[in-house]
Formats: sequence, C-alpha cells, structure tokens
Amino acid sequence: MAVHIYNSLTKRKEEFIPLKGRTVNMYTCGVTVYDVCHIGHARSLYVFDMIRRYLKYRGFKVNFVRNITDVDDKIINKANELNKKSEEVSQANIEAYYQDLKALHIDTADQEPQATRNIPEMIEHIQGLIDKGYAYAAGGDVYFSVRKFPEYGKLSGQSIEKMIDAVRIEKDLSKKDPLDFALWKKSKDNEPFWDSPWGRGRPGWHIECSVMSLKHLHCETLDIHAGGRDLIFPHHENEIAQSEALSQKPFAKYWIHHGLLTINGQKMAKSLGNFITVSDILKKYTPDELKLFFLSSHYASPVDFTEQKMEESRKALQKFDILFWKTAEVLKDQNIKSSSVVNFVEEAKNNFLAAMDDDFNTPQGLAALFDLINETNKLLSKDKKTASDIAAIDQAVSLVEELAKNIFGLFTAETEKILSEELEDILNDRKKSRQNKDFKRSDELRDVLKKKGVIVEDTKEGQVWRWA
Repeated sequence: MAVHIYNSLTKRKEEFIPLKGRTVNMYTCGVTVYDVCHIGHARSLYVFDMIRRYLKYRGFKVNFVRNITDVDDKIINKANELNKKSEEVSQANIEAYYQDLKALHIDTADQEPQATRNIPEMIEHIQGLIDKGYAYAAGGDVYFSVRKFPEYGKLSGQSIEKMIDAVRIEKDLSKKDPLDFALWKKSKDNEPFWDSPWGRGRPGWHIECSVMSLKHLHCETLDIHAGGRDLIFPHHENEIAQSEALSQKPFAKYWIHHGLLTINGQKMAKSLGNFITVSDILKKYTPDELKLFFLSSHYASPVDFTEQKMEESRKALQKFDILFWKTAEVLKDQNIKSSSVVNFVEEAKNNFLAAMDDDFNTPQGLAALFDLINETNKLLSKDKKTASDIAAIDQAVSLVEELAKNIFGLFTAETEKILSEELEDILNDRKKSRQNKDFKRSDELRDVLKKKGVIVEDTKEGQVWRWA
C-alpha cells in the first residue's frame, strides 16, 4: 500500500513519493508569538505532529521543521498596547508556547527556528531577488514585483484581476503596484531593527518562512509544506513566488492544509468572548479528549468546537480506558502462548492503514480501532476463555495501544497514580463484602471510592478498578 495525499497545489489526491528515497523534508508554519496559543493552534500543532508520526510509522525518515515568528506587526502592536518591548512580548509567549506543547503531549519539531535568528540569510535572499529583477527597494522598504512572476496565483487559483479587486490598497505610494508585497520594512522609532543594505529595518512575514524552511532542511525543494487553509493566500502564495523566483526550482512538491476551527459555529475572537486558550481547555478536558475531538474530523475539514462534541470525545475515550483495565485483569498472570495473527485483529490493522494511507483519514482510522475494541469486548464477555481467546485479547489490546499511542499520540501522558493505603483498604473491604454477599456494604464502599476518584466494576474475573 502507498500513502496518498491531497495536494493543494495540484488540487488532487496523489501518491506520496518524496524527492529522495524514503527521506521526507517537511515544513509547517508555526505560531506568531504575539499572544498565547488557542485551541485552533492546538489543532494545527497536533494534526501535523500526527502526520509526521504516521509517515515515520510507514517507514519514512521525516525531517520536520516548524518555525516561530518572533518579529511581526502583531507583536509590535501588542508590545505598544502593553507598553513593553517587542522582545519581551515574544519571549513570554515563546515560553508559554512550549508549556502548551508539553501540556498537550505534542512533540517539538526537529528544529524550531526563530525568525530573529535568521535575519542575515533573509537579507541575502532579498538581495538576490533584487539582483534578478524580481524586487525593488523604495525608501527603506523592499517589495516583490508580483507581475514579474508569471505563475503567481497557482496555489490559490486566483487570477491577477481578481486579486486587484480584493487587495487592500495601501497609502504607501512607494509601491509600484498594489499587488506587490513587502520583503523588508523600514523600522519606525522604537521598533526592532537590523542593519541592511536598504537601511535599518526588519523582514516581512512571508520571507521568513521561505528562508528558514530551506535553510534548516538543507534542500532546494521541500517534500511537504503544511499550514492552515487561511494561509494559502497571501502567505503561501507569496512564499512560492519569492522562493521560486530566486531558485528557479519548485518550492514544495506537496502542500497540505488543515481546515479551520470555529466555536459553536462562530469564528473565534476575543471580542465575541469565545476565545479558548490551550490552558483554558486543559482545565476542563484532558489532552487525549481534545486529541480525540480533533481526530473525529478529517484534518482538511473545518471543525466546530462544542461542549457536546467534547463530551462525546470523553465517552469515546472511556472505551479505550475500559478495554485497558479489563484486559489488564484478564491477562494478569497468564502464560500467553504465541499464535498466528487473529483474523479480526489483522483486518482491523489493514482497515486502519487503508484509512490513514488515504490522505490521513483519521475518522475512518478511529472507526477501525473501535471495531477492534468491540470484537475484543465480545471475547472479554465470555464466561470461559480458551487459550486462543486469551492470545487474541492480548494481540488486540497490543495493537490498539500501538496505533493509538505511536500514531495518534494518545496515552503518552504519565498518568499513573500511587494507590494510597486508605484506598487499598477500602478496595479490599469491598472485595470481602462481595464475597460475603453483603451487597449493601459493597455498594456503599463503591460510592465512597467513586468520590475519591476510583471507579470499580464487578466482572466475571472479579473486582477491577481504574482512576476516574
């Protein structure tokens, strides 16, 4: 089986064939650190981490770079609002970003370069574009001449005429054409600046990604460039233009874009009071519950966040939890003999891989895992289990753990708690009550345990428990 990806550039699903063997150079646009991360950022960070995980699972060597934009108009504006330096705002939010990644149990990229640490390479790239006639300096600014790049619009599918109608006409008369975009901006008083051939200034947003992606992945063409659908125009369109104009080579072979997140059908905005930060959401839901919510929709589709959907994710996640603690009790002290792969286990794995090979179809992948859980529960419910039943249960739960953990990044948190002597005593008292058929007492103790965060269930194998 081969992995197929919907390529935003060609507008079709294609077999994924990296430029050099099994090595994948993957770049994704990261955060602009003018504020803390919200759950829209969390979806982007998680989705591309999951895609990286799956490609590695399928045998690819993935070199993954995700940038941090730490100099930008939004950061400068936020600093002015707070009466702080731009560097103070960006550094505080970089620290918060890494705290959010850790809290979500999402891996960092192999490299996460910051724009401010790559300025010399950006200046060199811009000068190269000027030398080739694709850019021009004007009063301390430098602009890219859009009309000199004939393929401009090939990613977004927009014509120059439509862009002219949609473009925001700026008052800056130094531009030769309203479509031209800034590569370098002259710094105003009290703004961060770097010395350049055009005077003191700072890079434009678009040039940052072009330079950092190719520099840190050590290539001339990316295998995968990824980001949100809202970045297709103008950000990714401009990246293509300024990269290919200089190199005369394709900037990226495959473009992957995730859908956007809304809150109860509305765009997230502080003015609407529906702005949900990562730290806010994790006060109410676990990282795995949030991840399962993201997995329930295809990455390319828009997703609408609601409390009802989060509760559905919580219930769905409990199916995994219940499977794990039931099988732990059944498999305890069992001498499991190796056997050939059980049919329903093999079928579930094939269905999972087929779904994920088809443009990372996580809803179908989840469906395959839940089918596997259902089949395993049938064996767990049998009064008498044969050696082959035990082996099948062992195979099934091992596969669920493998796929859910290694690919979906679930159950990676260190959540093991130490059972206190008090709770052990209560569990033992309850077990004795059941054995003595004192069901009233056992029910009372079950309620006590529940209040203390321990869920108890009586199975054919006896009393089993898990943390709530």
